[in-house]
Amino acid sequence: MEVAYQTDVGQQRQNNQDYVGFYTNQRGVQFAVVADGMGGHLGGDVASEMAVSHIGHEFEKTDDTDIEAMVKWLIFELQRENQHILAKANQYDDLSGMGTTLVAVLISGTHYLVANIGDSRVYRLRRNTLRQLTEDHSLVNELVKQGELTAEAAKHHPQKNIITRTLGVSQEVDADVTIYEFEPDDYLLLCTDGLTNMVDDDQLQQTLMAEMTLEEKCAALIQKANEAGGMDNITALILHHEGEVPTP
Repeated sequence: MEVAYQTDVGQQRQNNQDYVGFYTNQRGVQFAVVADGMGGHLGGDVASEMAVSHIGHEFEKTDDTDIEAMVKWLIFELQRENQHILAKANQYDDLSGMGTTLVAVLISGTHYLVANIGDSRVYRLRRNTLRQLTEDHSLVNELVKQGELTAEAAKHHPQKNIITRTLGVSQEVDADVTIYEFEPDDYLLLCTDGLTNMVDDDQLQQTLMAEMTLEEKCAALIQKANEAGGMDNITALILHHEGEVPTP
């Protein structure tokens, strides 16, 4: 499994509230995670770093390879981290109301689970076709699902940044978790909305398909988002599963 990631403050923000990490457990199972913090002052920075580093550290201590067991482990850790973030927010006035999105991919052999809370996303490039594997937990996406808003109108809706699920903020943690199986030459892209609000799916697909290293692809995605205005922090993490290439 190849991996590369990059995060950038963008063109409009003073600090970077995104946080990204990649971890390996005692049995070689891998865990990629991206978070986009929210909250006044330093709250977003704190919440996103807490979520990624705490869960990543706990993952490194595990020695399980069973993907079903890891689903239960991750759900438990998300609930526990939610309580940690709430406690920290209650402890300090300047962290009040802080929270974070979270999107993660956990890889064991040829299987992987995708988990998300909020509007950070996972995309898969398979046989030159890009597919979004996660569903945004946002107000505008709920309106699209209810038929009250078109997908095109949702891209420019003034309330598109209102998130309906977060880690922190509330006592309830409701993550979507799905298990998939790799095919040879699959790419996975984990990213925050600072990328997807600035770069459309066609550009994402073209960049992932380009003849570049993973590091160069991450840098190219960040550059495209900044050239489009860089309105938010931008994070991109790319995984490449080479696998066995089928005989023609």
